[in-house]
Amino acid sequence: MGLITKTETNPFFVKMKEGAQAKATELGVKLLTGAGAKDGDNEGQVTAMENMINAGAKGILITPSDTKAIVPSIEKARAAGVVVIALDTATDPQSASDALFATDNFKAGELIGQWAGKKMAGKTPVIATLDLQPGITVGAQRHNGFLQGMGLVSGIAADSTDLATSKEVVCAQDTHGDQTEGQTAMENCLSKNSDINLVYTINEPAAFGAYTALKNAGKEKDVVIVSVDGGCQGVQGVVDGKIAATSQQYPLKMASLGVEAIVNYAKTGTKPTGYTDTGVTLITDKAQAGVDSKDSAYGTANCWGNK
Repeated sequence: MGLITKTETNPFFVKMKEGAQAKATELGVKLLTGAGAKDGDNEGQVTAMENMINAGAKGILITPSDTKAIVPSIEKARAAGVVVIALDTATDPQSASDALFATDNFKAGELIGQWAGKKMAGKTPVIATLDLQPGITVGAQRHNGFLQGMGLVSGIAADSTDLATSKEVVCAQDTHGDQTEGQTAMENCLSKNSDINLVYTINEPAAFGAYTALKNAGKEKDVVIVSVDGGCQGVQGVVDGKIAATSQQYPLKMASLGVEAIVNYAKTGTKPTGYTDTGVTLITDKAQAGVDSKDSAYGTANCWGNK
């Protein structure tokens, strides 16, 4: 079977690969792996998928970089009898893959939005959103969930790939989930509006980039940063006060369940279907009334990546 991640360097996908390999070894399965050169590299993922089909993979797990552009390749694989399961990020449409094992990314955004809304009570939020890139399901879901959680928008379809906006959002920048791009994006936002007091980030690398820019500007104590991922470095960022709250997801669980589903298909012919929610937990050391959360000790015990 195969596993195709967005990159080989992001700690989230490193942990996903480790989880898949561990489960594959346990179940006696040969695991082929591939990845894009960077987040958004659809061509690299297409090549990896073609190689795996040619190698005789019974099933392929994929975290799609471009949720629409990868669909023809997935259709080709499924037509050849290969089961394709999306991990972490849904294809567009979701039905293009046999099944999805992922965090509810809209809920992940909603949790940090609810927390931020309570944290900012009595203040007028002046928001910067450091997003992923246009048209990617996971980026839109986290962004839109955040704004809905804050109560700034309502009625957004959870599977929309369009980014919602509101008057409180004074700057929106794409970061591709990259720390360096996150820093540049935050610098750009501060040059547009120096009164920003709340920053939403697509993931923790972008959050750390934002923190660096804010610290360089002498504003790190005046701005609240919220994020999504729950990696060990991100949770340490909560401990250190760099990230106020983050929604923790579980890549190891996604990978393990995906491998088990493909092995079950190979043995029984039963295809996995539908969406399996692998869970999300808000991690913060500044709990807000009415918002479910766990502290950084819980986050550290359940995080992924290097501690």
